[in-house]
Amino acid sequence: MHWILLRGLTREHGHWGSFPERLREVFPDHQFHVVDLPGTGVRYRDESPANIAAIREQVSGQVSHIPGPFSILALSMGGMVALDWAQHALEGQIQNLVLINTSSGFSAPWQRMRLGVWPRVLRLLCRRELFDRERDILRLTSNREVPLSLAKQWYSIQRQRPVHPRNALNQLTAAARYKPRHKRPMPDALLLASRGDRIVHWRCSAALEERWQWTMKLHPDAGHDLPLDDAEWVIEQIRNWLPRQPWLLDATVLSGQSFRFEPPKLPLNKERSR
Repeated sequence: MHWILLRGLTREHGHWGSFPERLREVFPDHQFHVVDLPGTGVRYRDESPANIAAIREQVSGQVSHIPGPFSILALSMGGMVALDWAQHALEGQIQNLVLINTSSGFSAPWQRMRLGVWPRVLRLLCRRELFDRERDILRLTSNREVPLSLAKQWYSIQRQRPVHPRNALNQLTAAARYKPRHKRPMPDALLLASRGDRIVHWRCSAALEERWQWTMKLHPDAGHDLPLDDAEWVIEQIRNWLPRQPWLLDATVLSGQSFRFEPPKLPLNKERSR
C-alpha cells in the first residue's frame, strides 16, 4: 500500500523528522511518500494558492506517478487538503484516511484556532530572525521540552528552503476559509487529536467524528505536532485501526482465500529524535 504524508501550515517534509522511517519499520510492506504543499519544501519557490481546493489540485498532480489506490496521513492544514481530496476523489482511489489535529468549517473559528493564538502565529510568521522563529514555533506546537539540536534542524530547513511570507499568508487564508462538503467521503477514517493542543481544539476532530461516525482517538497531553510529541502513540493507533478497514475484507472475498490480518509488531523503540 502506498501512503501520502502531508504536513501543515508552512511546514514541509523535513519537519516530519524520523517519523516516516518509523512508519517504514513498523509497516515494511507499505510505502510512505512525503509530499510538500506548494510554497514549502522542494516547492518553496512556487506560489501557494489561497484556497484548499487549489492546493489539493496541485498536490494530487504531484503524485500522479504513484500507483493507486493509496492512503493519506495528514497533519493540521494537511488534513484539510486530505479531506478535500477524499471528497473529490474517484470511488476507491483513497483507501485510508488518517487526520491528525485538523479542523474544518464545521467547527467554530475560536476552536479552529484558539483565542489568543492568532496574534502569536502572525508575529511568528512575520519574524525575521529565523532561529528564534523556528524555536518559538516548536515551543508552540510541541508540549515536550525542545532540545537545541531540534531547533537547529528546523532552522536549517528554513535556511535551505525558506517559506515566503506571502505563501504563509496564503496558506493561513486557505485554512481559515476551508469548509468541507456535507457528504461523508468514506465509511471510516481515523481522527487523532491531542487534548493538550494549544492551537487547534480537539473538539474540531470530535465534530468530524460526530458528523460522520468516524473513529477518533484522543491523546491526553501531546501538543499540536502529535507525531513529534508521541510518534509511537500515533503508530499504535494506526496499527490497531487498519485491520478493521473494509478494503481488507474486500480483498479477502475477491481472492477466495482465508485471510487474517496480523498487525505488525512494533520493533524495539529506538532513541527518539527529540
